[in-house]
Amino acid sequence: MTTNDLLHETHTALSANKARSGLTILGIVIGIGSVIAMISIGQGAQGSIQASIQSIGSNLVLITPGAQRGPGYQVSAGRGSSKTLTQSDADAIAQKITSTKGVAPELSSRNQVTAKGTNTNTSIVGTTDQYPTVRNVEIDQGTFITQTNVQSFSKVAVLGPTARDDLFGVSADAIGQIIRIKQIEFKVIGITKAKGGIGFGSQDDMIFIPLSTAQRFLAGDAYVTTISVQADSPDSMAAIQQEINDLLLQRHHISDPQLADFSTLNQADILATASNVTQTFTLLLAAIAGISLLVGGIGIMNMMLTTVTERTREIGLRKAIGAKRRDINLQFLTEAVMLTFLGGFMGVALGCLVSFAISYFGILQTQISLLPILLAFGVSAAIGIIFGYYPAKRAASLNPIEALRYE
Repeated sequence: MTTNDLLHETHTALSANKARSGLTILGIVIGIGSVIAMISIGQGAQGSIQASIQSIGSNLVLITPGAQRGPGYQVSAGRGSSKTLTQSDADAIAQKITSTKGVAPELSSRNQVTAKGTNTNTSIVGTTDQYPTVRNVEIDQGTFITQTNVQSFSKVAVLGPTARDDLFGVSADAIGQIIRIKQIEFKVIGITKAKGGIGFGSQDDMIFIPLSTAQRFLAGDAYVTTISVQADSPDSMAAIQQEINDLLLQRHHISDPQLADFSTLNQADILATASNVTQTFTLLLAAIAGISLLVGGIGIMNMMLTTVTERTREIGLRKAIGAKRRDINLQFLTEAVMLTFLGGFMGVALGCLVSFAISYFGILQTQISLLPILLAFGVSAAIGIIFGYYPAKRAASLNPIEALRYE
């Protein structure tokens, strides 16, 4: 049997019952489309999370306070909420660890903020003039907090664009306006540029005030909630993290690192952890979608077995006039593979369309790559071969005399 004859027979056989062929292809279309859409959603989520982490700064080492841990305590329940870090810790890091580009202590809290009849609940960050450098914050209007503001306990504030819009209206001129935090008036001196992003606290929805002012008037204490340290290069983050650990253990008079009342984490660790989580999430989505592919494959096998039964006399006639088992086997296997390839093409188109629609309507960010598409075609071919092999073998093994007698 020539290739042209094989393709012609395949087209004729599949066209003989268009509704059944179409429904069988539909199972593959849904399966392939689901896999591509789910993988694109997972990859898009991974990209969004990585962008959010990178937006908080570059080459960062973050130090946060934590309750002491002892024997029998598996979880540090007070991590991030205790008061074990101070301004002097940040000063010591800046003075004794020379390979840093900047050190920015901060005191963060959420408070109700009011201004001219409007109000919002947002993050208040008390910090220093090093914050824009360390956390990649740019000023759109006005100025940021200066060292003079910190030293003089100035009641000034820099608003993120979202906080500005909530308090004064979209793109309003807020410079020189007054806001109130805990009934204390602050004068707006700057607006930061929009950065976007979610998670880890959107810097667009923050209000920055001098650290000393936040400690005296809002917290009534000298502690800080986070110390952000910027390394001079990505390669030096791990070394700086270890130096900070050693320095703070010495300052806090802690001999056993397991009992540290603080924790350090560098940005590379955060990215690696987030990538592992999102990759697992993507694989889970793909596995769930892959179940529909299995169902589609079973549908192909069911259709081909039915086709073999319906065409028993045809098979017998072909074998009687000289067709070999290989020819019969190849014919039915080609029909199964053709079904899955048609379903694969349409499934790829459907998956790309769904992914585009999800991004277009702002539901989630998706990212389509070449690998899932190639994988989809590979899976399509495998399904056609695996689930078409048994019906093809059954057709090829029919006895021509019994097949001709079949009614």
